[in-house]
Amino acid sequence: MNTSEFRRRGKEMVDYVANYMEGIEGRQVYPDVEPGYLRPLIPDSAPQEPDTFEDIINDIEKIIMPGVTHWHSPYFFAYFPTASSYPAMLADMLCGAIGCIGFSWAASPACTELETVMMDWLGKMLELPKAFLTENAGEGGGVIQGSASEATLVALLAARTKAIHRLQAASPELTQAAIMEKLVAYSSDQAHSSVERAGLIGGVKLKAIPSDGNFAMRASALQEALERDRAAGLIPFFVSSAALVAPGNKEDMWLHVDAAYAGSAFICPEFRHLLNGVEFADSFNFNPHKWLLVNFDCSAMWVKKRSDLTGAFRLDPTYLKHSHQDSGKLFRSLKMWFVFRMYGVKGLQAYIRKHVQLSHEFESLVLQDPRFEICAEVTLGLVCFRLKGSNKVNEALLQRINSAKKIHLVPCHLRDKFVLRFAICSRTVESAHVQRAWEHIKELAADVLQAERE
Repeated sequence: MNTSEFRRRGKEMVDYVANYMEGIEGRQVYPDVEPGYLRPLIPDSAPQEPDTFEDIINDIEKIIMPGVTHWHSPYFFAYFPTASSYPAMLADMLCGAIGCIGFSWAASPACTELETVMMDWLGKMLELPKAFLTENAGEGGGVIQGSASEATLVALLAARTKAIHRLQAASPELTQAAIMEKLVAYSSDQAHSSVERAGLIGGVKLKAIPSDGNFAMRASALQEALERDRAAGLIPFFVSSAALVAPGNKEDMWLHVDAAYAGSAFICPEFRHLLNGVEFADSFNFNPHKWLLVNFDCSAMWVKKRSDLTGAFRLDPTYLKHSHQDSGKLFRSLKMWFVFRMYGVKGLQAYIRKHVQLSHEFESLVLQDPRFEICAEVTLGLVCFRLKGSNKVNEALLQRINSAKKIHLVPCHLRDKFVLRFAICSRTVESAHVQRAWEHIKELAADVLQAERE
């Protein structure tokens, strides 16, 4: 493909994408395919001679789209929002064109420096303490990760390295292995599985701390665990929490706060209180690629001391040595720059507030129906609800909802209850979509309850 054809095909692709986004509401939100559907539809090996662009585009509709779950459909209420916006898509095109690999400042100065500045912009939107910012020669700073799971792992490994160095400095005879077998990390019993995975990869014990009635880690339970483990000769070194817990005895403990979904809302003053206490954290992370209109992947992580990360992960082969060593990675900050400038803080706040308002609208509909119950406080854009009754009847309701394929939901367990999650996800979702979804859920609930009585 030469430049001339690229110009032509690029314009065609923009039209295809625009048509897809405009018509997504008319597509079935969840596909009618079975596992393994795709292999029989494509050749068993790559073509020896080139295919045409027209053939590839035709196969998108014939082969790919029938197997797509349309995350940006206004009838997609599953998992969590995944950010999408036209400015971010355009930035992705430019990122792909520049194609730099920012493993050091010298590898692409703009890549490294724009990421640093964008993370400061975003930190200021969140009113993060200045200790987390890079400007004015601060010790802290932000870096873009691929996911919140990656950020948790990076924080845990950095905390582990810091703990090992500290203990070996005090007792040089201690081996790394001797220290590792005593290190203990902690998370809530409601934490994402990525925290457990980080513990496995990091080779350290991970203990689950009981949560309270709001499914947040109980500070008193954490304190009891710390005291018990220290008395047993173990070495507590890391706490990962979605809520802010300031252990009463925090010395030598790394506190990582993961606000993967909720963090975007903290740009709104009325939700900023949910971040109160972040000054106690050593690292903080959330995903603009969930709810801040910056396409995947873009997970924002801040640390109070950049040296904790660079010290844990730096390797300096001669061919990478340079007088400016701070490194970036992909040019993902372009997406942030485009989105922040083309929406403005006020536009981003309005987007978050609209989703929160729609979640409360759905909550009010559920509360008007005596057959249903709300299972957790609705704070942002997620509603956890269920039919009053057994887990079995709720499992049957979810099965009917997802078999009908008019909307898409996923469940969760809140302790022993099987619960349906209704997340406001799409950039294009409106009140009418929420209303239609609720009418559909009520109809299917009536069928399930009727079947239960028979």
